[in-house]
Amino acid sequence: MKEDRQQKTPFFTKLKEYGVSNTVPFDVPGHKLGRIENDLLDYTGIETFLLDSNAPVGLDHLSKPTGVIKESERLMAEACLADKAYFLTNGTTIGIIAMIMSTCRAKEKIILPRNVHKSVINGLIMSGAMPIFINPNIDTDLGIANGVSFESVQEAIKKHPDAKAIFLINPTYFGVTSDIERITKLAHDNNMLVLVDEAHGAQFYFNERMPFTAMEASADISASSFHKTAASFTQSSVILTKGRRIDHVRLRSTINMLQSTSPSSLLLASLDVARKTMYFEGAKRIDHLLQMASKARESLKTIPGIKVIDKDYIVSKGSFDFDETKIVIKVSDLGLSGFEVYKMMRKKYNIQLELAESHIILCVLTIGTTKDDLDALIYAFKELSKKYYKIRNKLPKIKFEYSFPETYTRPRDAYHAPSISVPLQEAYDEISAEMIMIYPPGIPMVIPGEIITQEVIDDILFYVKKGSVLHSDLDNGYVKIIDKEHWTKWDGDDDEL
Repeated sequence: MKEDRQQKTPFFTKLKEYGVSNTVPFDVPGHKLGRIENDLLDYTGIETFLLDSNAPVGLDHLSKPTGVIKESERLMAEACLADKAYFLTNGTTIGIIAMIMSTCRAKEKIILPRNVHKSVINGLIMSGAMPIFINPNIDTDLGIANGVSFESVQEAIKKHPDAKAIFLINPTYFGVTSDIERITKLAHDNNMLVLVDEAHGAQFYFNERMPFTAMEASADISASSFHKTAASFTQSSVILTKGRRIDHVRLRSTINMLQSTSPSSLLLASLDVARKTMYFEGAKRIDHLLQMASKARESLKTIPGIKVIDKDYIVSKGSFDFDETKIVIKVSDLGLSGFEVYKMMRKKYNIQLELAESHIILCVLTIGTTKDDLDALIYAFKELSKKYYKIRNKLPKIKFEYSFPETYTRPRDAYHAPSISVPLQEAYDEISAEMIMIYPPGIPMVIPGEIITQEVIDDILFYVKKGSVLHSDLDNGYVKIIDKEHWTKWDGDDDEL
């Protein structure tokens, strides 16, 4: 029976057996199952080192599993309603790159929202695919980008019927989802693959009250960060697939190209046990978590100067659904930026938030969150409200205008082109050789291969002046542009970069 199978932890069980087998170790790792004393061993104990092995006989190989890793991956697929699962020890970042590289070849089009993770752009660079960006829903009050509408995807498909795939974010960093089931059906009706970034949605698979998952929607492939919301170790993730559209030989080859040949057995074991825990305890514990989160939101809503973002608000702004294990709070009416609150929470109240933007903060809740944690958050905001509300002026409304720069060449061409560094103010009408992002709003202002407009320059300078963080290759006010004098533009005939 399924429940009997899910009780097993094949890899973790075998790993434990090996650690206490008194094997004479002439292989790596060099600590030889904890024989070398050090500060970490003193702190964690010998067990951590006994579990750190490197694919000895009986423990299988991640690059081509045939034994206990293969069995563990099958159990993960079953638990997540997928046909196949691939363990990752380089995070969902590698998973996203592998998804794009294994499905989209050079010059093929992929439709995707603009508010994608940097790894997506890296996937475009490495695959050579051509991005077709669509507008996400923009919340101008909060200064964040949310999911994409069905209509925007439908319009993109009409304009680009030759696109190979559609890429979705489910959910966004702030917990917002799109109508993934309807979009997936539309894509499949048009012979397009559906790739999904589920980095922040691993918990969705274990409770029916959570938003719709990629596998429930019959998406072809997704990457899920179990370490973020399903309690495995940091950097452990999975790729999930469904249906017959994915070339698994190419996918496995691509993963092996990107992933370490010496994967951490601790990370793999953590995926094994996290899957079991979430399968048997996830539904009940997420129900309890949602109940605690709801009560916490109601308490937070009574505090003057802050605005709690909930599902009703998200839906009213045109988005499809919301992950209520996220607590998003607008703090700027206190006269404080999100960055200030982030620092105050850690320094004064010993609270570590997940993220700060100029006007908001984000808390990520999991089945490891306690009522005491939420009570501490509520207390801290009450104190901040008493101290700052009506004393400091509200922060000005976010300047939020957004348009797409013109694409001159695909990201891969721009990445490989000769480049020079120039001051941002002198980059007008040049072709970007890097991705430049501002937080907020967290959308790439320009990516490699796009023409830098005056609007882009003005917006970057505005956000930097307001204290936002500039994400770029350089940190000295310079940006990388293509050195056009020493670059012969790709003509599309014989370039295979």
